[in-house]
Amino acid sequence: MHLANVKPLLHLSIYQITFAAGSNKESMEFNIVQRPSKTIIYIIDNIKALQKIDGLSEVELSFAENLFKDDKTVLACINQYKSYKFIYLIKSKKTDWQTSEMIRKAGADLQVIINKNKLSEVTIHSLSNFFSAAYYLAEGMALANYQFLKYRTEAKKLTNTLQHLHFTKQSITVKEISQLQIITDALYAARTMVNEPLNYLTAVQLAKEIQALGKKARFKVTVLNKARIQKEKMGGILAVNRGSIDPPTFSIMQYKPAKTLNKKPIVLIGKGVVYDTGGLSLKPTANSMDRMKSDMSGAALVTGTMYAASKLKLPLHIIALVPATDNRPGENAYVPGDIIKMYSGATVEVLNTDAEGRMLLADALQWAKRYKPELVIDFATLTGAASAAVGEHGIVCMGTADDKTKQAFAASGQRQYERLVEFPLWDEYGDQIKSDIADIKNVGGPTGGAITAGKFLQHFTDYPWMHFDIAGVSFYTSKKGYQPVGGTGYGMRMLIDFLLQYGKN
Repeated sequence: MHLANVKPLLHLSIYQITFAAGSNKESMEFNIVQRPSKTIIYIIDNIKALQKIDGLSEVELSFAENLFKDDKTVLACINQYKSYKFIYLIKSKKTDWQTSEMIRKAGADLQVIINKNKLSEVTIHSLSNFFSAAYYLAEGMALANYQFLKYRTEAKKLTNTLQHLHFTKQSITVKEISQLQIITDALYAARTMVNEPLNYLTAVQLAKEIQALGKKARFKVTVLNKARIQKEKMGGILAVNRGSIDPPTFSIMQYKPAKTLNKKPIVLIGKGVVYDTGGLSLKPTANSMDRMKSDMSGAALVTGTMYAASKLKLPLHIIALVPATDNRPGENAYVPGDIIKMYSGATVEVLNTDAEGRMLLADALQWAKRYKPELVIDFATLTGAASAAVGEHGIVCMGTADDKTKQAFAASGQRQYERLVEFPLWDEYGDQIKSDIADIKNVGGPTGGAITAGKFLQHFTDYPWMHFDIAGVSFYTSKKGYQPVGGTGYGMRMLIDFLLQYGKN
């Protein structure tokens, strides 16, 4: 069964959204209502706003007031036996984007309490003046409510009870509901792709999932098989694939509405290594392969973004490329010391077969030249060095795009709290990947690893380009706020925000 054939994660009617919890059949429903459910979440800005909440007794009002007088308390739960009232007090941060993230995290906390109390529906009623407070709270709840239970025999028992989320009319707009629907749907699909194991999600199956999502969202998908990849002489992809019994794929997605604001396309590229053993440079450290099914997180991210772009009907021409294979030490695996002729014609001295992602991306970056793109953006779980540098709190980025584009990305990263740290692309890092017997080598030594990987990619570009290394944020081994265990989709909301703003500007 294709991932895209699981019960739709989000469906929009005039005032209604539904989405499924991971691979479950049960759904959550969002809608604007005239009469709230028995369980209500009130969002307030100050203690005086408690007076506006209907149905509170004097004792309950006094209880809430006393709680909120303690600066550390922002959430009150009033159990009225047949109903619950949750009151969330916003205590603004220094910036709006920090406050927005605080509200998302409050939504994640509420989701836990609601499921613990076996509640199936709640209504959000915002009495706050903070813009889109209800949206951010619902977003945090929705993203936290995701589950991947496809392989659990007790899936029904484990499924979250929260299925319906309502809003009072003044709390949210129809446009916000539509956007929440689409982005949540896209993010769920991406997370599920990342969570699927290799014994299901091979490179061939990944291409099928992309095709299924393309059909659903109505964007065009073309898949190049191994014979076509060989005919095109994509040496980087073929070199990595030599160790596998499974064939590679190269998926090309295209979304082009009738009217577009960009004369030349924006090209997205996602690393699609469906599993990475390191090849013959086998990963040496304990547990280092446990999460390597997530090495295709970049592919999932750009696929989810294409789904969202099409569903949001962005006025942009966007193309996405996903080179995909697994990286294994079997068959006729490429070895350190090999010289590989890439799709561009450049030669690469391989010194580490675990630096395989850049080999795939290089061929895709070269392929992107045929579109004469306005901007190329790649996402990849590329280096442990990026993860070591910023941990799980942000994305390492670098590129040749102009300052205006970089500033726009940084602003989107802040708004979505998927923050960026830009690394330099100084010429000296390029010196580190010079080879004595080929044009370049695929690793640059023990220092500056995230940047030398970026310099390798830059070698195959001649257009405005941005590279995002998501190695530290693509997969979590423990729950963090609204990010679940497993695939996170981290970076997708930032990219979609950037494209939304790109269209406006």
